[in-house]
Amino acid sequence: MIAALTGMGLSAAAGLNAYIPFLVVALIARFTDIITLPQSYAWIESWWAIGIGAVLLLAEVVLDKIPAVDTVNDTIQTFIRPSMGGLIFAATSAAESLDQSTWMKDNPWVGIVLGILVSGLVHTGKMAARPVLNTGTVGAAAPVVSTVEDGASIGLSLLAIFLPILVVLALVLMVALFAWVLVRWRRWRRNRDAGLHPDFA
Repeated sequence: MIAALTGMGLSAAAGLNAYIPFLVVALIARFTDIITLPQSYAWIESWWAIGIGAVLLLAEVVLDKIPAVDTVNDTIQTFIRPSMGGLIFAATSAAESLDQSTWMKDNPWVGIVLGILVSGLVHTGKMAARPVLNTGTVGAAAPVVSTVEDGASIGLSLLAIFLPILVVLALVLMVALFAWVLVRWRRWRRNRDAGLHPDFA
């Protein structure tokens, strides 16, 4: 159960930024005993994997803060974020230090599928919300929202590892935030189409 919550939290974080939860898991596994990855996933904590992850994270952090470019980046990340979510979910659910569930170890595909689904749903919400915010603020929201998403990905990754029981609450809050953006966007479009002042806020 704990490993499943950890996997869900990390997968959701990957839906916001694919490389942050990967690097969090890699660094914690390499430098502490909190996460002990099984042999099949030990490559995650290797220096070459950490180095590649850091370079990709730097590119993601920069590109995601530029209006219009962030939409192109999100389109490309449609394949990467869910895949990373599946990988991280499977790796952490198989980690002996997080759970002793033999069922999860005997059925590793479950973690991969759940990770892809959770990460994919969060990524879809992000893809839907970002163009709305960019349009409503003439692009000014892109760097601010991107920074908030990066911070949320870091926070959710750490929460998933150290306080996994709170992951459910964090996911509920995330869904509520996406719903709020959608409601505001619909109101903004209705006002614009009616010829009123389109106040997104």
